[in-house]
Amino acid sequence: MKLLRKLCAIHAPSGNEGAMTEFLLAHIQQNLSRWKVQPKVLAGGLFQENIILVFGDRPRTAIFAHIDSIGFTVRYGHQLVKIGGPVLQDGIALVGSDSAGAVECTLTVDEHSNALGYSYHRELDRGTDLTFRPDFRETHDTVQCCYMDNRLGVWNALQVAETLEEGIIVLSTREEHGGGAVGFLGRHVFEEYGVHRALISDITWVTEGVRAGQGVAISMRDRGLPRRNYLNSIIALAKESGIPFQLEVEGSGGSDGLELQSSPYPWEWVFIGAPEDHVHSPDETVHKHDISAMVEMYRFMMKRL
Repeated sequence: MKLLRKLCAIHAPSGNEGAMTEFLLAHIQQNLSRWKVQPKVLAGGLFQENIILVFGDRPRTAIFAHIDSIGFTVRYGHQLVKIGGPVLQDGIALVGSDSAGAVECTLTVDEHSNALGYSYHRELDRGTDLTFRPDFRETHDTVQCCYMDNRLGVWNALQVAETLEEGIIVLSTREEHGGGAVGFLGRHVFEEYGVHRALISDITWVTEGVRAGQGVAISMRDRGLPRRNYLNSIIALAKESGIPFQLEVEGSGGSDGLELQSSPYPWEWVFIGAPEDHVHSPDETVHKHDISAMVEMYRFMMKRL
């Protein structure tokens, strides 16, 4: 879990993912010599803070994992506005930095108006982004920290990269605040490599129908509707694998799959991810059994699809 701990500690809210991109590129360069296949690395320039890894000469399926997180932006005075949909609880510790240096402050939520602000001894620069203060906790059965969504999805993709022979991994940005990157990334992958099948490596919710410790979740739908024939093929493969999994059905929530679905290209996509408790809070909790099942399922799927 050392790599996951490092990923969770990196400041990378939507729109400001540069530090995460730098870390990931350094990690990839330091480790790809021991991967089974050394991928082509596409990054920088018009790829912005996104990264595409191309494994083998004939990739068939792409994994999409977003590298950004939720957070807050400093407005005027001591006001804040949300980045994405963070939990709003008075007193949560926030971190960031502005022109005067590192900042650690606390979130304030007005009990009457629900107006958001921060408690600090001075005003922060306008536009400063703040994120939850990371506090990584590990037990025999679970890992807990802010931003398991989606640092764990990125971690999963990096585990799969170690043994991947044919396939593409797309590390995308801005998912938590409306997306915007996957449209052009999906276009590049489709037009350059002819790949139109995707697995979304992201983290979902513990609910009354999806339990912690009972396997990785395969989402049959959320706000998006994957094509049923492709979904059925994924479920059939999951049954064949013998790896523990659960089927999820939700009417809300979304992922990079929504952008693929709305693109002008014939993408097939299914969300496969471990469920977490305490969603979008500083205390996101995931069961290690579900993490193991997620990695195993992705490795199996990328061989068979």
